[in-house]
Amino acid sequence: MAARDTGGTIVIGAGQAGLATAFHLARLGVDCEVLERGVPGESWRHRWDSLQLFTPAQHCSLPGRRFPAPRGSFPARDQTVAYLHDYAAELPVTPGVTVTALRRSGSGFELDTSRGTRSAARVVVATGATSVPRIPELSRELAPGLRQLHSSDYRNPGSVPHGGVLVVGSGTSGVQIAIELAETREVWLAGKAPVHVPDPLLKYAGALYWQFIHRALTRRTPLGRKLAPKVVAHGAPLISVSTADAEHAGVVLLPRLEAVTDRGLPSFAGRPAPAISTVVWATGFRPDYAWIAGLERDGNGWPLTDRGAAAGLPGLFFVGLPFQFGLTSPLLGGVGRDARHVAGRVAAAQQAV
Repeated sequence: MAARDTGGTIVIGAGQAGLATAFHLARLGVDCEVLERGVPGESWRHRWDSLQLFTPAQHCSLPGRRFPAPRGSFPARDQTVAYLHDYAAELPVTPGVTVTALRRSGSGFELDTSRGTRSAARVVVATGATSVPRIPELSRELAPGLRQLHSSDYRNPGSVPHGGVLVVGSGTSGVQIAIELAETREVWLAGKAPVHVPDPLLKYAGALYWQFIHRALTRRTPLGRKLAPKVVAHGAPLISVSTADAEHAGVVLLPRLEAVTDRGLPSFAGRPAPAISTVVWATGFRPDYAWIAGLERDGNGWPLTDRGAAAGLPGLFFVGLPFQFGLTSPLLGGVGRDARHVAGRVAAAQQAV
């Protein structure tokens, strides 16, 4: 079957990265089609019920549309889903299309999709940084009787069996989930917490703080270049919640989980095994780009790019990678900068043909 020729640019993914890219492409007069396996903002629909963004609403806007929530508030999951749905309404999004393979074909690309083969001169991959849950190998050594789930499968306390819970991972997701679960059961939180941004800094100097992380923590500054590898490998700082908040809620803090007893229970040096029935792995995600032929990747599996332009594959671009240009690159309020830059390069490539 011959590939369907789109004659232009395809954007893969209709989350914040893909939608912001489509917005900027439209402003530059570049026709594109956004392919989304579900519906716009699909990944947000599957996060836990009480999820709150850790960035104040005034810093959660995509280009061209203000996030409709009061300044200083932290938007909830359903607010974010509704915002992305409305944002996508004026953009060329085709829902229900899964891309399974991408490869070079002549001077352009071929894409295998759930609706046949497509071809495009340029492709922007905006599938986000939360594609595949990262679950440590240690999980295989735990007793079969312990229920295990990743934070991406957690919905609310009712989705977790009765009994104690060990949350592994002290990033923002892990802390938020541990605090919520502690309202109804015993909870332990294991892991080395990242740096916590003090709440007064957000409350009284929120705008200055955002300007700092958005403008100063980039790959153009020495501080940003030093921080980038740590963020890519271990995640961003704790914002809006802290391990102190977890302790105040009754959560017992533990060091990193590095061993399992001979009975298949989590083991912590010098401490008795916690009395748990469930382990929640709040251990983040790992990239999966095996479906892109010929893609060069770094030691963590992320694409090698020059501000989003893929190395060795002219015409292939990425938006939404961790620290693509700065700390805020994957965030609602920060992704527009990378989207604008990549859209400009796409437009330049189109004009050069």
